[in-house]
Amino acid sequence: MREKDFDIKKPKMKFQKTERIPPTGYESANDFFEDMYMDKDMIWMGQNTNHLHDDTIANAMIEAIGEKTFCRYPAPEGFSELKQLILDDLQFEDLEVLLTSGATESLYLVMQALLEPEDNVILSDPGYFIIGDFANRFAGEVRYVPIYFEENDYKLTPKLLKENMDENTRMVILIDPLNPLGSSYTEEELKEFAQIAKENDLYLLHDITYKDFARQHFLVENYAPGQTLTIYSFSKIFGMAGLRIGGVISSKPIIDAIKNAVVNDLGVNIISQYGAIAGLKSKFEWFENMREICFENQRLISEMIEPIEGVFLPVYPSDANMMVIDLSGAGINPKDMSNYLIDKKLFTREGEYTSEDFGDKYLRISFSIPTKEIKVFCEEFPKAVEALRTK
Repeated sequence: MREKDFDIKKPKMKFQKTERIPPTGYESANDFFEDMYMDKDMIWMGQNTNHLHDDTIANAMIEAIGEKTFCRYPAPEGFSELKQLILDDLQFEDLEVLLTSGATESLYLVMQALLEPEDNVILSDPGYFIIGDFANRFAGEVRYVPIYFEENDYKLTPKLLKENMDENTRMVILIDPLNPLGSSYTEEELKEFAQIAKENDLYLLHDITYKDFARQHFLVENYAPGQTLTIYSFSKIFGMAGLRIGGVISSKPIIDAIKNAVVNDLGVNIISQYGAIAGLKSKFEWFENMREICFENQRLISEMIEPIEGVFLPVYPSDANMMVIDLSGAGINPKDMSNYLIDKKLFTREGEYTSEDFGDKYLRISFSIPTKEIKVFCEEFPKAVEALRTK
């Protein structure tokens, strides 16, 4: 019997991710990203990655490879030294660290372990779609709170939380600083969130992936111990996005519950762990200089944007390594802008990647790249605005 005579069984879709619509000319989003990745001349401003490191982290991993450490399985829960260095970096004591293959895996495990079908989850819009996708798999409802407004400083506020929660709210997700806007929380705001969590028996998921780019940053764990899950990433400030290592930090009872959801019980990438250790040990050597470059880069972007009619920065200064440029006043579709800039070898992202309701207003750009590349962007962007505005 020929193959075409068989009926191909289509599996039932248990989970549904937010669809990534590929750019024109590509069959899939993966094909597009691979094309961007392989283009060595492309200036990388589309994925919030960090390209400002020296060779310290790389050399530690090269040494580990040379010693063929990858031939053995690592300790299933990771190096104790690395976990202690993470706690030291956050100035936490008496907490547990669960290492994961990137902060994204941490988010998934937390929601799988702690959410039930009767629960609802509070999440801001704009935000990072995959977090809502994960929450939808395990909770009964994800409540997206619109925050793209100047009156609430482009972030979820304690007031907005109170207006949108109910007796079934189980988890509040605080991305701090927020992808894609770069807004962040004050100490007083986090204290208010903590009080709400205590009064209503809520989990606070505090994703601090971009914390090291912030002018100031505070940790809600210090105000809601036993109810906070701190998500930690090596992808951004440490420049290790392609190496997939991160973790979640919380009290021992919560971490023990999350461990029951772990699938990867053979441990986190051993080479990544050596790189992470080297990054944490050397952080004091490069940390401030890297931040200063990022502050200067966004200052240059702000000066370039200021005189352009119909275009503005909703959040400036950004406390992350990215920001959004609102194009709505110029009548420009962010996807058209993104496509135009790709032809100029500048990879940026249209807003629909982070919001269905507001994504048609803005372009997201990251700026943790060499300043000479930022200057190329600052030269090309005004030209792009005028070309697309005219069109």
